[in-house]
Amino acid sequence: GVQPRPAPAAAPQLPAGELTPQNWVQVIGALLPENAIISDESNTSGLMLPAATAGAPRHDVLTLTGGAIGQGLPVALGAAVAAPDRPVIALQADGSAAYTISALWSMARENADVTTVLINNSSYAILRMELARVGAEADGGRYGPKAEALLDLSRPNMDFAKIAEGFGVPASVATTCEELAEQFRRALAEPGPHLIDARMPSVF
Repeated sequence: GVQPRPAPAAAPQLPAGELTPQNWVQVIGALLPENAIISDESNTSGLMLPAATAGAPRHDVLTLTGGAIGQGLPVALGAAVAAPDRPVIALQADGSAAYTISALWSMARENADVTTVLINNSSYAILRMELARVGAEADGGRYGPKAEALLDLSRPNMDFAKIAEGFGVPASVATTCEELAEQFRRALAEPGPHLIDARMPSVF
């Protein structure tokens, strides 16, 4: 019989417009450098990351295991120390970043070559998804206002660009695909740590 032959994966084209949970991964896939190490704790915002990076140059992915919230930034630092000749990219959700944000100080102290793209949707979207999985929605398909308030990371919003700079890591803010692409290229080209505060709406 005829055996199916899968089409080779191709890197995505650079998207345009406002950042969304669907298109930011295409920017990463289109610009991922050769031999990169990705520390992936993008959680719900990174659901399409495997497809977007399938056609990218060869790379390794260190991903969330066992629900260890906050592991992404320390894992990226460890990868940079272990493999100083390889570019390390931390894809980090905002809620879980708050658990171990001090890893940025260590990145600055060690001059670790880590480019952090912090997915900032001002919510614990992963916990919203877990509530839905256990059927905790209230009447009308949503949980109550007290539960909703616990999953909201605004009031006040965390300014991750300022937090990074406070720890000694150069930082910028991106709200469009074009800004993310330009800032990602620049961060990869410069040695040492960088953080891009990628602001977008929540997927949930």
